[in-house]
Amino acid sequence: MADVHLPMPTVRPAVGGLAKLAPEPVRYLLNWGRKYSLWVFNFGLACCAIEFIAASMGRHDFIRLGVIPFAPGPRQADLMVVSGTVTDKMAPAIKRLYEQMPEPKYVISFGSCSNSGGPYWDSYCVTKGVDQIIPVDVYVPGCPPRPEALLQGILKLQEKIAGEDVTTRYEPSAQALTRGLVQPAVTPGPVEPR
Repeated sequence: MADVHLPMPTVRPAVGGLAKLAPEPVRYLLNWGRKYSLWVFNFGLACCAIEFIAASMGRHDFIRLGVIPFAPGPRQADLMVVSGTVTDKMAPAIKRLYEQMPEPKYVISFGSCSNSGGPYWDSYCVTKGVDQIIPVDVYVPGCPPRPEALLQGILKLQEKIAGEDVTTRYEPSAQALTRGLVQPAVTPGPVEPR
C-alpha cells in the first residue's frame, strides 16, 4: 500500500474575525461578579466605625449594593474599610491584615483621620494617612463622614472594579508569587583559621 499524503487542514480561530472581541464579555462577567460580591473586613479604630456600622444597618443597608458586612477574617475579605485614627503602633497590624487578604483586594479609607491624620495630624504617634502603609482605592472625606458618604464610596469602588482589565489585574509577577515566603537560611562556609 502506498503512503497517501493529504494536505494539512488550516486551523481557523473558532470565533472568526471577532476573536479579539471575545475577552470583552468575559471581562464584563468577571468584573460584574466581583463588584456585587464584596466581603468587607472592617477595621474600625475610632468614631468613624460607628458611622460604618450605621451604613450596614437597615436604614442605609449597603447589602443591597452587593456588599456583605463583617467577613469572618481577612482571608475571606475582598474589601478593607479603614475607619478611624491610624496610630503608628496600629500601622503594622493593618499592613499584616492587608497582606493576608486574597487578591483581588480593595481598600476604602473612611474619614479624615484615616485619610490624612485628621485633627490629630500633628501628633507624634498618628500616621499621616493609611495610604502611607497600604494602597488605597477610594477616599471618603469627613469628620465623621455620614453613612451616605460610605455608600457613595462603595459605588465609586464598584465603578472602578467594573472598568478593570482582567488580563493586567491577574498577570502574575515573580515578586507576587514569592511575596511572604520564608527565605532559605544562609549556611555559613568553612571557618578559616586566624
